[in-house]
Amino acid sequence: MAPPPRSHADPAAPRIERTIAAVNIGSFRVSAMIGGITEAGELTVLGSGHRASQGIKRGYVTDMSLATHAVRDALERAERLAGVTAHQVWIGCSGAGLQGVVEPVEIDIGGRRIEEEDVEHLLATAQDALAPDGRTVLHAQPACYMLDGADGVANPIGLHAERLGVDIHVLRADSAPLRNLTETVQNAHLDVAGIVASPLATAQACLSEEDRELGVALVELGAQVTLVSVHAGGMLAGLATIGRGSADITEAIAGACRIRPFEAERLKCMHGSAIASPADNREMIALQSASESSAPPAPLIDDRTRIPRAELVSVITAELDGLLGEVARALAGLGFAVPGARSGQRARGRQVVLTGGGAELAGIADYAQGLLGTSVRIGRPPPLAGLPEAHATPGFTAVVGLIRHVAEDPIDIRTLGPRFTRTTRPARIAAVGRVWRAVRDYF
Repeated sequence: MAPPPRSHADPAAPRIERTIAAVNIGSFRVSAMIGGITEAGELTVLGSGHRASQGIKRGYVTDMSLATHAVRDALERAERLAGVTAHQVWIGCSGAGLQGVVEPVEIDIGGRRIEEEDVEHLLATAQDALAPDGRTVLHAQPACYMLDGADGVANPIGLHAERLGVDIHVLRADSAPLRNLTETVQNAHLDVAGIVASPLATAQACLSEEDRELGVALVELGAQVTLVSVHAGGMLAGLATIGRGSADITEAIAGACRIRPFEAERLKCMHGSAIASPADNREMIALQSASESSAPPAPLIDDRTRIPRAELVSVITAELDGLLGEVARALAGLGFAVPGARSGQRARGRQVVLTGGGAELAGIADYAQGLLGTSVRIGRPPPLAGLPEAHATPGFTAVVGLIRHVAEDPIDIRTLGPRFTRTTRPARIAAVGRVWRAVRDYF
């Protein structure tokens, strides 16, 4: 992609040195964004676009032709605003059976003093140890060093040990769904620069550096997939996938009111809430498609094809109870105990952040806080130059995070050269120490 010499909107704007194009292929919408990095190293949004998703179900490609058309359409909208043509894009992945594991790797030192070359050798061994077992490795990030089985070592260089080890957090995905995702984009006449797991992208968009250092749980409420991830020490520490999302709430409304899904979505967005109010029983909502149906009206509907708002809220909260119950179990499985945990468990979690399109439901943070028993807030994209107000919402955190993730260029041992520790050792060793302290204190 050839970057424009200056912003197309303002000739006096800083010169763009590099452009990044990203496409997030969700089950509800396909969103695209083109970002630019200025001479000063600042990230700005040059153009963004989105359209309704097609050919995607539960994060998987089910109709490549329809999905390709949606990708091409969304990106063309972003290209028109940016004034550039994208030839290469980064893809966000929320399906494909994402799984995070910790892979310990050790090498023999023989009791001598550890040198920089030993750390280089360890990381090279870790690269060789990334056996995918039929799955594709998306990310591999170093966590903390170990000496003779004792972990939490911030800087092993200069110490003596029989064995030197490191924990690598590895994110894998099923290979076939990833190939479908890649070919969907390639069929739109685009090259794929890389695939980024959605939990890493959304963390870049709506978690502060302090959040990721101290420990936080990020819950991305998509249309048909909910991703639960735990972050500590600035890195992803655990991941779980739930095969349900906000579209299940829409389907429950459609079934209860016997209306079409598009109207159920409109009801949810315009009149729905996770929190009831005293006026809900008196507020009546007119239903359009119910009056056009030949089927008997639903019991919730009166003779004027209206539904009390209280009934709508009741349907929503019934679905939320099931979804947030699964989120709570996923958090417990990831070791993220909340202050309200039973059986005398220690409170380890500090905060839960809800993001994704499902987090735009009115009152959902307060409702989730009551069910999960810990502090809950809504995660939104950070202020970025050029980001439209309509896209500064939880539903666009993934695509904004994709741009930020690529611009940040985080550590991945698969791409490290032999001189990695010599050129970046002080900062990276310090980061490893922060990882260990956060994991020890909070998880």
